[in-house]
Amino acid sequence: MKPDMFKQPVSILVGLGFPAEVRGLMDAYRHLVEWPQSLRDTSHSVALKACSAALRGEIEAETARGLFAAFAEKHDLLVPETNVVAASRLRRDRDPHVR
Repeated sequence: MKPDMFKQPVSILVGLGFPAEVRGLMDAYRHLVEWPQSLRDTSHSVALKACSAALRGEIEAETARGLFAAFAEKHDLLVPETNVVAASRLRRDRDPHVR
């Protein structure tokens, strides 16, 4: 595995809610750089600095991944787990009043 790749990708929602997988530092860094200026906050700054430091080899990629995931969670960008989506759908499918 390349040192700039994450052991497990971070699944986020982009655009109009389309899922995308952030597989490495460059993907995370690119997403953070493209984040609108008006929405930037402390979590964005920390994640961006961590990705930049990891790209320079100063910290591990997994440390930057954790901070990027925290940023994504704070901004409701994480893709919901498929088990949660499937469970909610199964309950709805069994309800005779829901079509």
